[in-house]
Amino acid sequence: MNIPRTLSRRSFIKTTSLALSAATLPAAGPLVAADAKKWPVGCRDVNFRHTGQPDSWSAMKALGAESAEVYVELDLTCPNLSHPQHKYTLATADGSRVLEDDLAASGCRITAFCTANHFDERLEQELESARSLVKAAQQLGVNAIRIDVVPRKLSGDQFLPFAIAACKRLCGIAGGTPVRFGVENHGAITNNPQFLDKLFDGVGSEKLGLTLDCANFYWWGLPLRDLYPTYEKFAPRVVHTHCKSIRYPADKQNVRREIGWEYEKYTCPIYEGDLDFKRIVGILRKANYRGDLCVEDESLGKYPENERADILRKEIALLKGLA
Repeated sequence: MNIPRTLSRRSFIKTTSLALSAATLPAAGPLVAADAKKWPVGCRDVNFRHTGQPDSWSAMKALGAESAEVYVELDLTCPNLSHPQHKYTLATADGSRVLEDDLAASGCRITAFCTANHFDERLEQELESARSLVKAAQQLGVNAIRIDVVPRKLSGDQFLPFAIAACKRLCGIAGGTPVRFGVENHGAITNNPQFLDKLFDGVGSEKLGLTLDCANFYWWGLPLRDLYPTYEKFAPRVVHTHCKSIRYPADKQNVRREIGWEYEKYTCPIYEGDLDFKRIVGILRKANYRGDLCVEDESLGKYPENERADILRKEIALLKGLA
């Protein structure tokens, strides 16, 4: 196992040991608010399958995950959640209640929902789905919904004013609730800090926050030294995280690269990458962040299936020690 560049071997062993010990403590119930000083650590639900467990809640425990980001389709089904006796949907109050009961029985927790939006192709459908999802989120005590704000049909010049108008309507849906939307810095458009500035300023609502994907600004081409000022700039907006990393050659770390340069080759587990998660956690803590730390490892396909769950466990353990 490679030791993170930002931690000494002794510090890494101590951090991981403490986190693994913490994993044996009872998990917080699904309706308990995040502790201001201790953030829940987990992963995306798509990763549960790597454990071979019969249901999602056993998978979470096998990974040492305290929380999960759950993907929700437009029709409000949750395709990545599994149970031997039923499927999960948030389309009805009864469906949400089934999930609520299973979370309570297992002691597991959802900290964010994830949607893959096509706002410029089906805006009214997206808003109607969001309306129902916000209701379900309130019922389940989930305060963050990750969203895509990316052009799928409109041109670049047309997209910003459209995105501002669409997000204003979206924020109106969450008005009077604790739920916030977190646009992910994702793809060529929302990884651009200037676009994010214009979007947030144009919408003008605290209901629109950021799902901070720690590696995506690096993927977009920002030099390593420029990442931390960018995190600091947007930290007050962060409502949810995706924690992943990249390990670029030394001569490529602090130069501007083309978007997505050699990503498939250099994406890696967070304990092998260039990103200093101790520093990232410090930036978020200083900004009074109240969310989670959610592993999104896109390097797992490079490893045999029987190694993937162990990689996720190590990443979650590392983040627990920092949280």
